[in-house]
Amino acid sequence: MMKYLQRLGRSLMLPVAVLPAAAILMGIGYWIDPNGWGEGNIIAAFLITAGKSIIDNIPILFAVGVALGMAKERDGSAALSGLVGFLVVTTVLSTDSVAMFQGVEAESVNAAFGNIGNAFIGILSGIVAANMFNRFSNVQLPDALAFFSGKRLVPIMTAVSMLVASAILYFVWPFVYSGLVSFAEGISTLGAAGAGLYGFFNRLLIPTGLHHALNSVFWFDVAGINDIGNFWSGEGEKGVTGMYQAGFFPIMMFGLPAAALAMYHTAKTKRKKQAASLLLAASFAAFFTGVTEPLEFSFMFLAPALYVVHAALTGISLFIAATFQWTAGFGFSAGFVDFFLSSRLPLANQPWMLLVQGLAFAVIYYFLFRFLIVKFNLKTPGREDEDVVEETTGDTPEDRKAKFATMAEQIYEGLGGDENVTSVDNCVTRLRLEVKDMDKVDQDKIKATGVPGINVIDKHNIQVVVGTNVQFVADEVAKIRNK
Repeated sequence: MMKYLQRLGRSLMLPVAVLPAAAILMGIGYWIDPNGWGEGNIIAAFLITAGKSIIDNIPILFAVGVALGMAKERDGSAALSGLVGFLVVTTVLSTDSVAMFQGVEAESVNAAFGNIGNAFIGILSGIVAANMFNRFSNVQLPDALAFFSGKRLVPIMTAVSMLVASAILYFVWPFVYSGLVSFAEGISTLGAAGAGLYGFFNRLLIPTGLHHALNSVFWFDVAGINDIGNFWSGEGEKGVTGMYQAGFFPIMMFGLPAAALAMYHTAKTKRKKQAASLLLAASFAAFFTGVTEPLEFSFMFLAPALYVVHAALTGISLFIAATFQWTAGFGFSAGFVDFFLSSRLPLANQPWMLLVQGLAFAVIYYFLFRFLIVKFNLKTPGREDEDVVEETTGDTPEDRKAKFATMAEQIYEGLGGDENVTSVDNCVTRLRLEVKDMDKVDQDKIKATGVPGINVIDKHNIQVVVGTNVQFVADEVAKIRNK
């Protein structure tokens, strides 16, 4: 199960990598026009719209990215199937569709269906699509249906599967969503402790998208709290209104960036640069804009236990801020932009103490994350189970291409060629291959290419360690298979 989650986490790296830039664009735009969000400034409108085009479509990016990463081959039909699956479930269970099914007005439909296009549905669509690709991409139908054989069958089967999933979600999703709303209304009566519980479950539910159920109770006027609206309008009690927002600032501005620093320092030496590029951009997005998904999704599946720790620390932060009645608010998210703007509002109460709290949480996050990562060998970015190998440099691109082609041909022959190889994939440094008969694999012939190692997983799965240039070798193997 843990390996499956880590594989899922690696699959999310492709879509996650584009999120920090989008978050920063939105943050800068909001900084320029914090009140109109683009209505009063064309540059702000341009930046915010550009960022929203990515941030608002995170679920679609996850559907495509997970399908591509979890499939046994990095094939376009798998990615397309992920998109197909997402479109099926979000269209079938949209508010208008459900209203039609139930014969009621759209306003009467359970609010759960207004939040169906979330990250959980995107990940679910990607997983289903990948499974359909792995199962049906090589299926041959009768001659009358031959056009739909193989990879063309994958999106069809994904659509059918997601139609079944939609039928299940039609009954399950409102129950879960409504249950969480009721739970939120219950803990809202617990004062500072309730704020802490809310912070914990808010982070814990991020992967499922169900945190919106909690947010609707505390941030908006579902149960009469309307924490965001009242704070910015000045209608409330100083030191109390804003208690469901304030505790997020120390986490997003200081805690998570410190956690990213811990992950960078514990990354494998030869992967530090690769890890730094993601972690630095994601940390800046968290600090400046308060958008934490790029950072959180980078480790929530690779090291789920560490994510639970993060959720618990978030709950503690909200509890502390609520206990001492330090308040600040946000219109976008709990980053520097909103902190600076909200600290001057009438209901802001000792907001600078949140910075002090944030510095304390930065220390806690850094040392606790570093200790846990090293102690339990958690697979955070840069620590995945892959071997990084130094590559020779100095030869021309033509020479390298010829070298990779020769290496790929010999490796493929050593694996048994078309008669024995059933699938080819690659990760950061390895070729991941499936074969029909491991006894037909000539390991000596493969090793003669100069590869650093071979790892036989079971009777059908084998990995060939190539190094950081594995993508070029994999491309050459794909050319051989397609001949």
